[in-house]
Amino acid sequence: MKYNVSLQVIPNVSETELYPLVDRVIEYIKNSGVASIVGPMETTMEGELPVLLDIVAKAQEICLGNGATRILSVVKIDCKAGGVTIEEKIRNHR
Repeated sequence: MKYNVSLQVIPNVSETELYPLVDRVIEYIKNSGVASIVGPMETTMEGELPVLLDIVAKAQEICLGNGATRILSVVKIDCKAGGVTIEEKIRNHR
């Protein structure tokens, strides 16, 4: 069943390192093979829940492995019977 998971990571790094580190997380998500849309405050992914939660966990590791001493992450999960897609949510706005 398809889920939507939105992830916002806020790593504790210097201002000059913030966007480059967030970009690394976004690049990982893009290369993960799941459908995703990057927004100004979070990235929304679509797929099976265990796969998406593994991506969330890896995002934490990426931040810690690249100098973050702490990460605040906001995770939102949307599911419904039969699954949910990003497209059904945004098609009226494209």
